[in-house]
Amino acid sequence: MAQQKPASGQSSGTGKPASGEPEPAREVELLKVEVTRAGQKVSAQWAIHPQLKHDLSPEEWKEVSDLMVKVTGLVGSRFAQVLADAEPDKPGTA
Repeated sequence: MAQQKPASGQSSGTGKPASGEPEPAREVELLKVEVTRAGQKVSAQWAIHPQLKHDLSPEEWKEVSDLMVKVTGLVGSRFAQVLADAEPDKPGTA
């Protein structure tokens, strides 16, 4: 779920930039929204970094959960709408 991504400009492999400067901070994916499709079915899901979830109070977790349900609903609906516009059903097919 959570993935570390090198910050822009960071070299890969050695862990230190070639210029000898200190290693820049790494980006960590804290929140992820993923929309997938199987044929005409569109599915939207979200995930949160386990440490971030652990650090939230129960009230904060409920608020984040409620907001992310709305976000995935909006993103999934929009994706389905764009998909329907790009690939309309052909007449006479089921």
